Amino acid sequence: MQKIGIACDHAGYEMKEFLVGYLGAQGFEVLDFGTHSPESVDYPDYAHQLGEAIDRGELDRGIGLCGSGEGMAMTLNKHQAVRAGLAWQQEIAELIRRHNDANVLVLPARFVSNDEAVVLVDTFLSTEFEGGRHDNRVKKIPVGC
Repeated sequence: MQKIGIACDHAGYEMKEFLVGYLGAQGFEVLDFGTHSPESVDYPDYAHQLGEAIDRGELDRGIGLCGSGEGMAMTLNKHQAVRAGLAWQQEIAELIRRHNDANVLVLPARFVSNDEAVVLVDTFLSTEFEGGRHDNRVKKIPVGC
């Protein structure tokens, strides 16, 4: 069973709950880092939990959600092992995997529907990293490399 982490703020809560059910039905073990209600919270509190799990090697992939996706992406990308990419179209979800080897998909919950989120998640999870000329670029992403 593959593990995937998921984290959100209040704006992404309903979509997160939907995706937890969807991913579970697809056979994933989902580690839910919260939030666990629609009450207003600070997205970094949940993004850092997901990022730390990836830094520790407990997860290979994750999904982050907030209203625009921007705050979640900015916070997640502070973690050395995280390569979070914001996607709102299928082609972008594919390219962040194929060219950037993104290991976290960030969704703008206020701008995509649940049906669109499923397409983005499925694309993200099924697309392989292309490697080749992109491999050297990805290796330069962590600070100090």
